[in-house]
Amino acid sequence: MSAGADYPVFLDLTGRPVLVVGGGPVAERRADVLVSGGAVVTVVSPWATEGLTAAAAAGRLTVETREFDPADVGGTWLVHACTGDRAVDDSVVAAAESAGIWSVRAGDAEKSAAWTAATARTADGVQFAVNGGRDPRRAQLLRDTVADLAADGLLPIRRQRVGAHAAPGRVFLVGAGPGDPDLMTVRSRRVLSLADVVVTDRLAPSAVVAGLADDVEVVDVGKAPGRHALPQDEINDLLVERARQGQVVVRLKGGDPFVLGRGGEEALACLSAGVPVEVVPGVTSAVSVPAAAGIPVTHRAISTSFLMLSAHDGADEVVRRAARTPADTTLVILMGVRHLADTAAALVDNGRPADLPAAVVSGGWTPEQTTVTGTLATIAERAEQAGAASPAVIVIGEVAGLRADLGDLARASLDAGHGGTP
Repeated sequence: MSAGADYPVFLDLTGRPVLVVGGGPVAERRADVLVSGGAVVTVVSPWATEGLTAAAAAGRLTVETREFDPADVGGTWLVHACTGDRAVDDSVVAAAESAGIWSVRAGDAEKSAAWTAATARTADGVQFAVNGGRDPRRAQLLRDTVADLAADGLLPIRRQRVGAHAAPGRVFLVGAGPGDPDLMTVRSRRVLSLADVVVTDRLAPSAVVAGLADDVEVVDVGKAPGRHALPQDEINDLLVERARQGQVVVRLKGGDPFVLGRGGEEALACLSAGVPVEVVPGVTSAVSVPAAAGIPVTHRAISTSFLMLSAHDGADEVVRRAARTPADTTLVILMGVRHLADTAAALVDNGRPADLPAAVVSGGWTPEQTTVTGTLATIAERAEQAGAASPAVIVIGEVAGLRADLGDLARASLDAGHGGTP
């Protein structure tokens, strides 16, 4: 039969009897896949692998330790001939064809009326099946390539038909990283490719949002000039409402959703409403943005710990929390540009050296990245003169002085084209 005459089809074998003749490793692999697909599997062979024996002991399948009898095919929906013995496999296939039952001959695809594809399945139910022109190795390589593309979010696998068999809606809390799309995780890319609705804010990479399909709804809930941010309780309600409508909702956040991203509040809101929710961690700006500017938040013999803080509540709160840490602890402050002068002065007043190195990194991992360095005594004035603006990460500690030696570690990739390989 020519390859052009092949007719691919998926079979629902749930609860249906399937016969596997053979007890070796090939038979074990075939039986395992069939059992996972819901089939009622009977293995017939004079001997069986330890895996088949264990599966039979666990009640997953039945093993009959004897020679094949042509009558064994009766009542089955599908037969696999996996003995590796040409004469036995011939008799299995002949018995199946005589009874009008499809059979797969594992050892000789050219003489098989049916054959198994190289398959891969995504977590949300999409399955890829590849026929390599009866070349199993080629099929496996193609299968792996397609699976990798799907995992990277590069295939259009989002649901297009919503009906009785469509999966229920759910919410994904996705961390988009510090700004460079290349720093998004594989999982976040794949989840984003499934989204019906993306609820985003200004810290999510704009290039990623712009690259979404035209029929993906984008809801911007962040603050912009002349427009206030949507209150958190309304964001929670939006996520729940859209998921209850059967949509896949991605809440896209800069950095990590559980690091000053209020992701915990959104997760609790979904769970209390009975909506499935999953968190997809992201690369937090607290460590990645200083790294882009050549500032490690810890460094041997300089600092072995760091304290991440939000300056949203003002300088007094920063000082109060910093006072509980060793003097060599690096302070990493988010949302602190507005109160930087007050924060720096308060830290000096409470014992931190005025000449302690400090840095402000704005627009980390974007083409607009800028870094201002100084000391606690000078950093606020220098940052203001340089026009440093949010989003920015402030680093206070001896590690900030390492920038003079390490330089801008993000420059190579940014110069190569915003996240490209240098």
